[in-house]
This record gives sequence, C-alpha cells and structure tokens, in this order.
Amino acid sequence: MNIEDIKDRAIKHKIELHKFPEIGFQEFKTSQYIINELTNIGYIVERIAGTGILAYKKGTSSEVIAFRADMDGLKIKEETNLKYKSQMEGYMHACGHDGHCAILLGFAEYIYNMKNINKGVLFIFQPAEENPGGAEVVVGEGIFNRYNITSVFGLHIYPEINQGKIGLRAGALTAQSGEFDIYIEGKSAHGAMPQKGNDALVTSAQLINAYQSIISRSMNPLDSCVINIGTIKGGEARNIIPEKILLEGTIRTFSQEVYKEIKKKMLTINSGLSQMFEVDIKIIFRDMYPPVINDKKLVDKILKSKLIEKIIEIEPMMIAEDFSYYQLEVPGIFFMLGARNDVLGHINPLHSSKFSFDNDVLLDGIRLFDEICKSMNVY
Repeated sequence: MNIEDIKDRAIKHKIELHKFPEIGFQEFKTSQYIINELTNIGYIVERIAGTGILAYKKGTSSEVIAFRADMDGLKIKEETNLKYKSQMEGYMHACGHDGHCAILLGFAEYIYNMKNINKGVLFIFQPAEENPGGAEVVVGEGIFNRYNITSVFGLHIYPEINQGKIGLRAGALTAQSGEFDIYIEGKSAHGAMPQKGNDALVTSAQLINAYQSIISRSMNPLDSCVINIGTIKGGEARNIIPEKILLEGTIRTFSQEVYKEIKKKMLTINSGLSQMFEVDIKIIFRDMYPPVINDKKLVDKILKSKLIEKIIEIEPMMIAEDFSYYQLEVPGIFFMLGARNDVLGHINPLHSSKFSFDNDVLLDGIRLFDEICKSMNVY
C-alpha cells in the first residue's frame, strides 16, 4: 500500500469528524467514529481516559513508539463556507483536531498493512486537549509502562507556516501555562470620606504594577515569561470606595523553575500590599500544562532524514499544549505542520471561526509520521 492510496479515506475521515465537534471528555460521536474505523481496518481497540482510544500494532521487538492525535473541538460558532460545516450549533473544529485524527487514522491503516515491523506502534486518540488536559489522564492510566513506550510523537496543523513545510525546534517549543484569580477585600466607604475605608481598587492598581516588576526586575532577561491580568471586576458606584475586587490572569514561561519563582514573588507582593493597605488578598493558582520540550537527540535524528528538506526552525511559542505530559514520561517531539495557503484562502489563525486547511495537508502529516518511523527504525 502507498500513502497516496489512503488520501481519499483520510479526507473522508476529516469531513465526517468535522461535522460533529465535541468538547473535552464529551467526544462521544467522535470516539465511536474512530472505533468503527479502526475496527474496520482490523485493530482491536482499547478505551482510555473516558472517550479516548488506543490501537496497537505489535513489532518484533518489545520497544514501542507512540503517536498521538487530539480529538476535541471548541465552543466557537463556525463561519466557514465548507459544504461539510459543523452540524452542532455553536461548536466547531477550529484548531485542526479533526485533521489530526484523520492523519492518525490514515497512518494507522498504512501501518496495519505492513506484515512485519521492527518496533511496536501505539496510536493514541486523546480527548480534551483544549481543556482540562486529557494527556495527563492518559498518562495516569499507566500506558507508558504497560506498552513499554520509549518515544512519543505528535503534530499540530499550523496556519502560521506555509503548507508543505514543517516547523521544528529542539528544546522548548510551547510554554508552561497557569491561571490565577486574585480576591482583594477591603472596607467600603463613601468617596467623600476615603479615610473611613480601605480601598480594594487602589490596592489592585498597585498590585498590577508590582507584578510587572517581577518580569522586569526579578527574572533573568534571557528567561522569557509573561504575567498578564486580563480582567478586573468590582466596585458599586462612582462615589463609593470599592470593597471587593477580582482580578483574573495568566502566567506563561518556558521553564517550570521560572514559573515557580514567579508564583513565589506574587505571593510576596500580595503579603506586602495586604499589610500596606490593610486589606485581605487571596490568590488561587491553577497550574495548567507544562512546557513542550522537544528532545534534542530525537530532533538530531530527524534532521538527518529526508524531512530536512521540509523542516524550518521556528521560535518558541507562548501557547500551551498538553502533549508535554507525554514528554515528562519519555523523550518526544512535537511538530508544527504547515497549513497556510494564500492561494486557496487558508490564512485564518487557530481558534478562528473561519479556520480551515487544504486536504493535501493530511497527506503531509501521514508522510511525516512515515519518515519518523523510518528514522526510528520501525521499518
């Protein structure tokens, strides 16, 4: 079987999956479709992480490499002109996960038709990449030990890179991310008598400025990091000293050590401002995905393959991706699969209501996985 022989079925997978985007851990139709297709190919499938699916091709050795595709859609109303638009009002595949699953289904069919392979291959169809992080749940079910996985690979369709190219870098690719909520509680008073109150709003202004000094004065300038406060909620009227303020924000960095240091500095600032303005400051952190760190030895191996003609080195990105949980278990690589096509109008960013990509990108993804297997001596 040639990869070209799979194209029509890969396109069919993309079209069908695009019609019913489902959010994290609710990918019931998506899961059933993937199970049916894998079963038709000949695989015995295993359920994982609720709606996730595993399929396995045994090799002659005990060593196994894994490939992952994420399954979930987004709560975004589709505004494309596709004939196979989402049939679920208010939801769409705006991040290419329908394409990721179509690529992995196509590749699973390609591998299945090989008589003998040197290493086993595990296909992971993972729920809930967007939220709250299905990869962590998959890892928690012990598949890396159970299948003796020694390396893991994944990709993301990416409209910031021209179609036909592959974005790659060794080391940090995407950021550690975290969210925080800050509750400031002071004492309300009439605006004409500010001495009788403890102003939560003035405290919040000082806090925002102080947080920015963490980046500019406490961190090494070579350690890229971001603290962003995106919302401020509070106050009752223009002539009332605000009693309660809520601030919501995010932290991004490429280092877990820097991430921990930022949180420590934030707590120190909160403590000082609480005493200074006689207010109560409570912060709730939600640690999200670790950074994606591409293994240098694996990257060097890939750069010696035929893929070198298509690969471009890209800069680290402050976006987050839960593929990182797999890389905490074994060495791995995450690729950005070029999808920008100005001629065909595929220019909209990820998470756009108009996001789409050319069907030939599916074959680019299958060929990428094929070359990875050749580089890893799978066949």
